[in-house]
Formats: sequence, C-alpha cells, structure tokens
Amino acid sequence: MSILRFIKMLVLALWIGSIFYFAAVVAPTAFAVLPSRTLAGMVVSRSLANLHWIGIVCGLIFLLCSVLLAMIEGGPSPFHGRDLLLVLMMAITLTAHFGIERRMNNLKTEMGVIDVIPPQDTRRVEFNRLHVWSERLEGSVFFCGLVLLYLVVREQESSERRYYRS
Repeated sequence: MSILRFIKMLVLALWIGSIFYFAAVVAPTAFAVLPSRTLAGMVVSRSLANLHWIGIVCGLIFLLCSVLLAMIEGGPSPFHGRDLLLVLMMAITLTAHFGIERRMNNLKTEMGVIDVIPPQDTRRVEFNRLHVWSERLEGSVFFCGLVLLYLVVREQESSERRYYRS
C-alpha cells in the first residue's frame, strides 16, 4: 500500500513540477535564446503539448492508485472528495490541449509568421486572447495541484497518526 501512496505523490509532484519548470524555465529561455520568436513559439508549443500529455498520464495514474488503495483498505467509496481536484485539473488540461491550444495552432498556421501580422488583425487579436486564457488555465492547474498535494500530505499524516496509535 505504501508503494501506491508513493506513486500518487510521485506523479502529482512530477505534474506540478513540470508545469513550474515549463513556466519558469522552458518558455522564458526559448524566447530569450532562440533567434526568432517564431522558432521559440514552435518550441514552446511543442513543449506545452508534451506537458499536457504528462499531466493526463500522471492524472490517470493518480486516480488508478487512489482506486486501488480504496479497494485494498476498504471504505464506502473508491474516490475521495480531494480526487475531484484532480479530475478538475485533468478537465482543465484537456480543455487547454484540445480546445485552446488547437485553436491557437490553427491561427498560427493561418497567419504564418505572427510577428509580421498587424496587432489589430482579428486573427492576432484572437491568438493573443487565447494565449492569455492558456496561461490562466495552466496557472489554475498548477494551483489546484498545490492544494491537492497539501491535502494528500495531510491525509498521509493523519493515516500515520492513526497507525501509530493502534
């Protein structure tokens, strides 16, 4: 059972850490170092797609471990209220990946080199609006993940206290 708890913590930490690394290192570095904004955008877009898949897989593994733990330990339900946070994180990630990012990529394809498109062009305005939403969604997944991590650690501590009292 402790291996399942470890895996849950690991995949949640990997997901949250990946988001932090992407936002703090990958995106800023790509735009600072690469010779063109178009090339940096391609690197960031590809990295973001990979980040979303990391999140989806980590979320599924977390849920699977939660269900297995509940089945082993017994209880009224295989899901806890905190698992709703994880489901929310996955829903946001899926929305960002299959909704926002797909629309942004279509707009980039239409526009070609985005820097030569006038700022008032409706496609560029829409792209910028979607970019803001993309950042908000990634931030919300990150903060939900932090709350979930806190709840999982707190639950682990409560479980350990009950174990040592017995």
